[in-house]
Formats: sequence, C-alpha cells, structure tokens
Amino acid sequence: MRAPLGPFDNARPAPDCLEELTPPVADAVRGWQGGIPAEQLVYVDTDPAIADTAVFAEHYGPGLLGQSANCVVVAGKRGGESTLAACVVLSRTRVDVNGVVRRQLGARKASFAAMDTAVGETGMEYGGITPIGLPASWPLLVDSAVLDTEWVLIGSGRRRGKLIVPGKIFGGLPGAVVLEGLGV
Repeated sequence: MRAPLGPFDNARPAPDCLEELTPPVADAVRGWQGGIPAEQLVYVDTDPAIADTAVFAEHYGPGLLGQSANCVVVAGKRGGESTLAACVVLSRTRVDVNGVVRRQLGARKASFAAMDTAVGETGMEYGGITPIGLPASWPLLVDSAVLDTEWVLIGSGRRRGKLIVPGKIFGGLPGAVVLEGLGV
C-alpha cells in the first residue's frame, strides 16, 4: 500500500497492524464506526527516536508540517475540580490553552496535563498520544483547520509509528467539539 502522504515505505491499513498500536487505539480501530472505512486509517512505521514534530519533519520533509497534527492533553481547573480534555491542532500551530481551551472547558485555569497524568489516563506513550482511542468521556477539542486538511499525520499511541487519516474524521470522534482558532 502507498501512503497517502509522505515518503513512507511501510504503510498498511491500521486494522491489519493492531499489534503495533496501544490497547486503547487498537480497540478504537477494531470497533471503528466512523464515516469512512477503518481501512482508510493508515499505519506507517517510523523511528521512535524522531517522533517529536520538529525532528520528524526535519527527517521526513518539512512539507509534512502542514499535514501533521498534534494531540495534547490539557487539564482545566475550577473550584478544586479538574477536567481532562484533548486538543488537536495542526503541527505548525500551538494550542490556545489560556484562551479558547479555558473558555470551552469553563475553567478558571487551564494548562497542559502532567506527563504522568496524560500517559496514565490515555494508556498511550508520551509523544505518541492520538485522539483515536481516547477516553470517550473526555472533551476532544479539534481545530477546524484539521478537518479541512485532506490527509493528516498524527500519533499512533506509541512513539514508534504514525497514523495517516482523512482530516474530516476528527469531527466524528467521541466527544469532538470543532472550534475555530484553537490552534494559533
């Protein structure tokens, strides 16, 4: 199979490589009910040592920055209560945590979740967190520009490997709320 974007030699439909995914991501792919067939979720094997966005783009080509997205876990706090959420923005932008996220969560304060919290609550590796397979009870805040991107490169749940998926799927994931200006 040829990857829909990038110079990846080893591209396979995600349902054919569930063993490469973390349990929550594999479960989400196995039970996929999105608007497109699960076979259009493409897994590509990549080096875990270069999983971070800037290094990844330097290795595979800077053109991927416009087609890559980051998924980060945030914590909104208000009155002693904490709410975890995930945010998906294109890699060339950053999440507006103190503006859009804080207001959307109705929080007094919002910040990136601690690494231990993000890893423990998602069951995924830090640096590979993906919106596919997140806890269904979480808000999933998605920048509208991600949906407008034909194919999006995103984490696979591990630092090794990435998923390439149609951008439009993010709006249909559990808990998804599409927002303008989430990525600035």
